[in-house]
Amino acid sequence: MNGRSMSFSLSLNHFVKHFSFPTLAQIILQPHKFNNRKKLFCARSISDSSYLKTLDLNQQRQIHLYVDTLLHWNQRMNLTAVTEESEVMERHVEDSLAIIPPIHNSYLSHCGNSFDNLSLVDVGSGAGLPGLILAIACPSWKVTLLESMNKRCMFLEHAVNRIGLPNVQVLRGRAESLGQQLGFREVFDVAVARAVAEMRVLAEYCLPLVRVGGLFVAAKGHDPQDEVRNAERSVQLLGASILQIYMVESHGPYGQRTAIVCLKNRPTPKKYPRDPGTPAKTPL
Repeated sequence: MNGRSMSFSLSLNHFVKHFSFPTLAQIILQPHKFNNRKKLFCARSISDSSYLKTLDLNQQRQIHLYVDTLLHWNQRMNLTAVTEESEVMERHVEDSLAIIPPIHNSYLSHCGNSFDNLSLVDVGSGAGLPGLILAIACPSWKVTLLESMNKRCMFLEHAVNRIGLPNVQVLRGRAESLGQQLGFREVFDVAVARAVAEMRVLAEYCLPLVRVGGLFVAAKGHDPQDEVRNAERSVQLLGASILQIYMVESHGPYGQRTAIVCLKNRPTPKKYPRDPGTPAKTPL
């Protein structure tokens, strides 16, 4: 193990250990019992602390450089409605970092014995949230930022070059098209999405990109119970099951967000994803 890898392992271990989790028995949800539950959440909230402070000084410097770049570009193109640095840190950066412990816990429990060298795709990356932030926090990961809009891709490429992130590639395209391409279909260990679409639609965007045995993680709001219930059928149809729902503290208006974790159990049927635009117009 080289010095950089050792530094990353120590940093990530500190990051994850900073927050406590319930046992798997407490947090695994049984999808077939969803309709009988008044509450879907079995996991207790993660501590309301600063995730940013768990990163090393260089990673924190990179985060601040990203925020500076985001706010500068935001003056001439719409990347975020949040325009103050402190708000970006609290509502975007911390929110993105907050999904690392759920990914860590679920991946080691169900997908593999190592959390290093994961391949992750951020579907509908937009301003790079959460994918670019995850790439900074987890430098051993290979992160693909998938975005369909050319202007946003230009920003992402500029930000990646300015920060200096050799583990990131920016890919312009639609998830529906990439999910049918041999080089991208069922190759990623993890797919994440934040503020893109409802769960039924996200499932069709993301699950065809995830390998069997991998994870799909959707960052959602404070109360996604109805959305999760409505997505149960589509998630199963696409080859996965809803594994866990984590509640994480947030500085947003409700003080809480959720990370919905799905496990890919079997290959996605070849007819999915459907043609571009169809999943949003006619959700499964």
